[in-house]
Amino acid sequence: MDSAINETPLSAPAVYTGQFGDYTITQDDRRGVVLYRTGLMVAALAFGLGTVLALGFNQNSTLVQSISLLYTLFWLGLGLSLATIHIYLVPLHRVLQGVWLLGGLASLVLSHGIDGPLAQTVVETPAVLWGLGFTFVALAGIFFKEAFCFDRIETKLLTPLVPLLLLGHLFGVLPLEAKQTLLAVWAMLFLVFALRKAVQPIVPDIGDKSVFAYLKQQRSNA
Repeated sequence: MDSAINETPLSAPAVYTGQFGDYTITQDDRRGVVLYRTGLMVAALAFGLGTVLALGFNQNSTLVQSISLLYTLFWLGLGLSLATIHIYLVPLHRVLQGVWLLGGLASLVLSHGIDGPLAQTVVETPAVLWGLGFTFVALAGIFFKEAFCFDRIETKLLTPLVPLLLLGHLFGVLPLEAKQTLLAVWAMLFLVFALRKAVQPIVPDIGDKSVFAYLKQQRSNA
């Protein structure tokens, strides 16, 4: 990782050497990382609680409705993370934000166009994943980015697990027991990921700011 070449704690910020030059890290940079991790934690907790309810009390209509509300909280937390995540490739960042928004709009349309809770509809009508599933495409994108940048075992497992479960449910090729197991593993690994991010040093999550500056200059000159 980039190393600090000069640091005067009481007067000047640390200066880091990047691939395309030196850079400093501001309080706004650090705040962005905190917001990114906060969004992940909110999303992971909401997803985990929703999973517990789904696996343990899926016949209770009130709790099924609660799962739908937890999905909304999960979606909002994910959106906060996607607004503050540091990704070098701007087109990729915009794609992830776009599919997140598309998944949210699809969820909103479904919520107002069906009689029962959204969670129940997903279970009984897998085809709705053609819209709502885009939310989880964005989540898988974060897992892939984290696996690539930080080589974390939980995100390496989550990157293929998410599409495996969703596509398996969509096309009806997974038995119920397998789907329940994969969902439980997903929730557990997602929480492990969020907890580990919470205690990770902030600077690595900011990335090499000289790369961001270089890419921005390249876009300006294009």
